[in-house]
Amino acid sequence: MLRLGRPALRLRLTFGVMAFVLSLFAGRLVLLQGVDPNSYAAAATKENARAFILHADRGTIQDRNGVELAVTEDAVAITADPKQTKPVAQQLAAILAPKLPGTKVADLIKSMSGPGRFAYVARQVSPTTWSAIQAEIKAANLPISKQNRGKPQEQQATLLGGLYTEENPIRSHPNGSIAATLVGVTSKEGKGQSGLEYGLNDKLSGQDGKAVYEVDANGNQIPNANHTVQEPKPGIGLQLTLDTDLQFFAEKRIQQAVQQYKASAGTVVVLDVKTGELLALANYPSFDPNKPYTSADLSNTALQRSYEPGSVQKVVTMAALADAGKIDLNTKLQVPGTIDVQRRTIKDHWAHNTMNLTISGVIAKSSNVGTIMVSHRMPIPQFVKYLHDFGFGEPTGLNFPGETNGRLAPGDEWPEITRSNVAFGQGLSVNAVQEAAAVNAVANGGVYEPPKLIRNYIQADGTLTPNQTAPARRVVSEKAAKEVTTMMESVTAKKGTAPLAAIDGYLVAGKTGTAQQVVPGTGKYGAWATSFAGFAPADNPRFVTYVVLHDPQGARGGGLQGGPVFRDVMSYALQKYVVPPTGAAQPTIPLTW
Repeated sequence: MLRLGRPALRLRLTFGVMAFVLSLFAGRLVLLQGVDPNSYAAAATKENARAFILHADRGTIQDRNGVELAVTEDAVAITADPKQTKPVAQQLAAILAPKLPGTKVADLIKSMSGPGRFAYVARQVSPTTWSAIQAEIKAANLPISKQNRGKPQEQQATLLGGLYTEENPIRSHPNGSIAATLVGVTSKEGKGQSGLEYGLNDKLSGQDGKAVYEVDANGNQIPNANHTVQEPKPGIGLQLTLDTDLQFFAEKRIQQAVQQYKASAGTVVVLDVKTGELLALANYPSFDPNKPYTSADLSNTALQRSYEPGSVQKVVTMAALADAGKIDLNTKLQVPGTIDVQRRTIKDHWAHNTMNLTISGVIAKSSNVGTIMVSHRMPIPQFVKYLHDFGFGEPTGLNFPGETNGRLAPGDEWPEITRSNVAFGQGLSVNAVQEAAAVNAVANGGVYEPPKLIRNYIQADGTLTPNQTAPARRVVSEKAAKEVTTMMESVTAKKGTAPLAAIDGYLVAGKTGTAQQVVPGTGKYGAWATSFAGFAPADNPRFVTYVVLHDPQGARGGGLQGGPVFRDVMSYALQKYVVPPTGAAQPTIPLTW
């Protein structure tokens, strides 16, 4: 006989189970609502929150007249939610790749198919390109949406989606290659990689902000939901001392010379005599930062390449000797064709018997032997001190990344052969700005003006803050500087070594240089650098211009190769700044006696 169950027992068991389950819900509810509601709410918010970087505006880089050399333009980084993009990664990659130069379909698919909910797909994409991508995705989704109509959710094809954007500004150079090796470039992450962009990255970049928003399951921002925003701090801009017009002209002119003489590189430096401001710092080869480039393109020859300056250095030697009272314009020498120093024979660049040369003749003819003869009148430690005073072996103060300080032999107890070599420009190395600044001290009446590249810092509100630089210092007397200037005026005369550097209507003081260079990796001389340095008007100097050609081929000579470049660049500067001729005639300076 079938026994019936006990209904009362079953009822009690059912109520007991229900009570236990309800107690669990109640306990959880108390925990959520009463014990620590804020932490659980925060955890929920965090789970659905997404942080966005608010990029700070990078400071602009301008020339002295406000012409923009580097600016920041709007662009975006394309990001993906791999959970959404993985099923359609191949289709999305087919749309993205043709519009994103340099990307590969395989790499795009990989970035959109990885783990997690966030990945970068591409950086620094222009708004125009992103709009085109969105339009193509929308067009691709139209037939898919049409096919999905009326079908159950599980049978519908996946729509293309899961791509988002965030601000990712791009650095643009409105004037292309002008001053490119000086201004430098930034990475796709917005960090400076070379030049001033690298050296002053902390000032230029500012401080990024951050925004945190709540998003839905599809990664879309929830309107009116909680969010926090930390505003970015814009970077500080730079107003350089450069004149873009003069810089452009100098770059084109040195490019012509490098190509004409098949040199490996060339540089033109233009300084404002009274202020030491660099008006042009032109290099060739150069590059256009708006186009693809290599790391080798980023080198700044004027500041990062050291070389032996050759006979331009005689300007400094004569200034030191004149200041110390060892020579004057009445100094006369009997100069043989060669001279022996510590069992080594040094000769002039042309063969000659003993010549009766004035000190101006030594400079006009660029006699190594005559220069060595008068250099021996000064104690070596005193000579070395003058070199340091003129800035050799010392930083220029520009703080340019990778800048070379050049090289002087250590200490001041040099052997006589070292002093003799340095006196005519061998046995030491310099960068082009160092040499130009030293010549500028003579043009400036014996006062050394530290070279300047940054004129002002531009604050976010447009306020200009002057750049503080080292003070000027006197290195030789005004009398000594004037005497050397007179010697240099004979160089551009018809009987000098650089008549091609003369400028009609202006009195020009100059000096040629032709120096042997050590071939890297060999320790032996086998290359050359030719140069010309000068200033005008010589009787009231306004600009110093220094031209260097590295490894020129064919007939070599600072007057022959550098002189015409000097003439053209200096003429342009004088005309642009409306510097009138002084009317002074080329002085008649005796070169022999």
